[in-house]
Amino acid sequence: MATISLPLFPLSTVLFPDGVLPLQVFEARYLDMISRCLTEDTPFGVVLLTEGHEVRQRGGQPERFAESGTLATVCDTTATTPGLLQVVCRGGARFEVKSSQQRLNGLWMAEVELVEGDHAVPIPAELQGAADALDRVLGSLQDVPQERWPVQPPFRLDDCGWVANRWCELLPLPNGGKQNLLMLDNPVIRLELLHDVLDEHGLITS
Repeated sequence: MATISLPLFPLSTVLFPDGVLPLQVFEARYLDMISRCLTEDTPFGVVLLTEGHEVRQRGGQPERFAESGTLATVCDTTATTPGLLQVVCRGGARFEVKSSQQRLNGLWMAEVELVEGDHAVPIPAELQGAADALDRVLGSLQDVPQERWPVQPPFRLDDCGWVANRWCELLPLPNGGKQNLLMLDNPVIRLELLHDVLDEHGLITS
């Protein structure tokens, strides 16, 4: 797969392919990053923060992050107040970090290798309950403005990887667990694991 250079945004969350990520950006390093991504029509990388803080602190603990993540493309920006940018991003391809270096302004730059995306796999009959449960969740959003939906169309309720990824976002799973699910290369197994969690919580109906 291709190797590319891109800026990283370590966050206390895991972004999945096709996921929606709203951000409030106010640090100079990330305001500059977003501006450049918009100007050059390029993505940045979201990686799970494992040590340190999202906001840079003088004398604070150094940032450490997972060695894999997801490309994020800026879809919309709104400047509500000076120095504060509301940003909505969409998840793209997964990647593995091959090397990284922090610039003087605090921005991390990395060489990353893109990971092959999930192949489209139909939902097996024994896992259909997970897709049906997600369909019910999506149906409950009809009275909510679409821009506030946690899941954005196009909906692919017949695809294992897409359904599994949406449940990874919606369920209150530990971030470490979400990170492991993100990089699991078999979408059917990923959905099986999520189906078990849904069943344990009584969300699967026959």
